[in-house]
Amino acid sequence: MDRKARGLALLVAGAFFMEVLDATVIAPAAPHIAEDLGVQPVTVNVAITAYLLTLAVFIPISGWLTERFGARRVFTVAIVVFTLASAGCALAVNLPMLVGTRMLQGVGGALMVPVGRLVVIRTTAKADLVRAIAYLTWPALTAPLLAPALGGVLSTYASWRLIFLVNIPLGLAALVVARRLFPDVRSDGPGRLDWRGFLLVAAGTAALIAGLEGVAEQHPRWPLATALLVAAAATLIVTVRYLRRTPKPLVDLSILRVRTYRATALGGSVFRAVINAIPFLLPLFFQLGFGWTAAQAGLVVIALFAGNIGIKPLTTPLMRRFGMRPVMCGAVVASAACLLALATLTGSTPLPLVLLVLALSGVFRSIGFSTYNTVAFADVPPTRMTSANTLMSTIQELGAGLGVAVGALLVRLGATVTDGAEPRFRIAFLALAILLAIPAVEAFRLPRTAGNVVAGRSTS
Repeated sequence: MDRKARGLALLVAGAFFMEVLDATVIAPAAPHIAEDLGVQPVTVNVAITAYLLTLAVFIPISGWLTERFGARRVFTVAIVVFTLASAGCALAVNLPMLVGTRMLQGVGGALMVPVGRLVVIRTTAKADLVRAIAYLTWPALTAPLLAPALGGVLSTYASWRLIFLVNIPLGLAALVVARRLFPDVRSDGPGRLDWRGFLLVAAGTAALIAGLEGVAEQHPRWPLATALLVAAAATLIVTVRYLRRTPKPLVDLSILRVRTYRATALGGSVFRAVINAIPFLLPLFFQLGFGWTAAQAGLVVIALFAGNIGIKPLTTPLMRRFGMRPVMCGAVVASAACLLALATLTGSTPLPLVLLVLALSGVFRSIGFSTYNTVAFADVPPTRMTSANTLMSTIQELGAGLGVAVGALLVRLGATVTDGAEPRFRIAFLALAILLAIPAVEAFRLPRTAGNVVAGRSTS
C-alpha cells in the first residue's frame, strides 16, 4: 500500500470519525443545551434524531451523485457543508436553529463518508484492501466510546458549543488534504436518478430510524413508535419489490447474490447491531445495577476502548495467517462468550476481572468489524462497487441505530419478568449473545477460501 493510498484512507477515516462522533456526542450534553436554549432536556433528543434521519435519507443518493459529478467535487462539497453546519450548530440560539443545522450536518455526513469509502475501495488493489479497510474501521470503534466522555467534559467544564467547534479545524484540514489527494472518480454515463426509488428508500429508512429512536427513548411513546415501524416495514417491502423490477434502480439488490457481500450485509448487520448495543448498555448497567457514579462507569468502559485499539495492529496479520472465515467465526463466537461473561458480573466482582472482560469484548469487537468490513467487497466486481457501497452504507447506518434500540428494548422486556436493575441487564446480555447465532451460522456457511484474495492468501 503506497503512501498516497494510505493518506487517502486516513483522510476518509478522519471524515468517518467526525460523522460517528457527531452522531453520539450530543447526548451527554443534552441537559446543558436544554438549559441554555430554554427547553426541556428530553426535547433535545430531536436534534439527535434529525441528524440520524438525514444521514439515513441521503446516503442512498451518494452513489449517483459521485457518478454524475465526480468523487472529488462531491467529497469536498460535503466537507464544506459539514464544517459550516458545525459552526451553525455552535451558534444556535434556539432549538429549531439547532435542529436545522444538525440536519445540514447530516447531509454533509451522508455524502462525505460513503463517497470517501467508495473511492478507497475502487482505487485500492485487492491485495491491499485489508489494510485500507483497517484504517476505515477504527472510527467506528473509537468514536462511540470517546463521544460520551468528550461531550460530558466539554459541556460541564467549558461550553456545549465547543462540541461542534472542534469540527471546524478538522474540516478545514480535511478540505486542504482532499484537494491534494482525492482522485476524481466518476462514470462516463451515470444515467438519470431513480427518483421513485430514492423517495421509497428515503421514506422507509426515515420511518425505521424514527421508530427505532422512539423505542430507545427513556419513556417510549409506543403507539407512535409502533406506527412508524409498521409503516417502515410496509414501505421497505414495496421498495424491495420496486428495486428488483426496475431496469436501473437506485440500489441494485442483485449484488446480494455475491455470497461474501451477503454475509456482511445480513449476518454482519446483526453482529454490528449486537456489538453497538454493548457500549450503550454498559454505563447504565454499572450505574443502575452496581450503584456506580457516571464518572466511575465512564472510566471503566475505557477498557473496552483499550481492547479495540490494542488489537488493531494484529487484525491484518490474523486475517492473513488464518483466513477470513476462521477469524470471522472466532470473533462472533468469542463476542457471544464475552456477553455471557458480562451477564455474570455483579457489584462484588473484582475490578480487574471486570476490566479484563471489557477489554476482551473490545478485542473481538475490533476483529469482527475489521473482518466484516474487509470481506464485504472481496468478490464484488469493480463495475458494481458504487451500488454495493451505497447499499452497504445504508445497511450499516440502520444496523448501528438498531443496536441501541434493541438493547433498550431487551432491558425493558427484562423488567417484565424480573425485579431489580442487575437481572434486567443480565437478560439483555444473554439475549444479545443468542442473537449472535445468526452471524455465526452465516459465517460458518461461507466457503473455506472466502476473502482469500483480499487477505493475501492462496485461493487454493
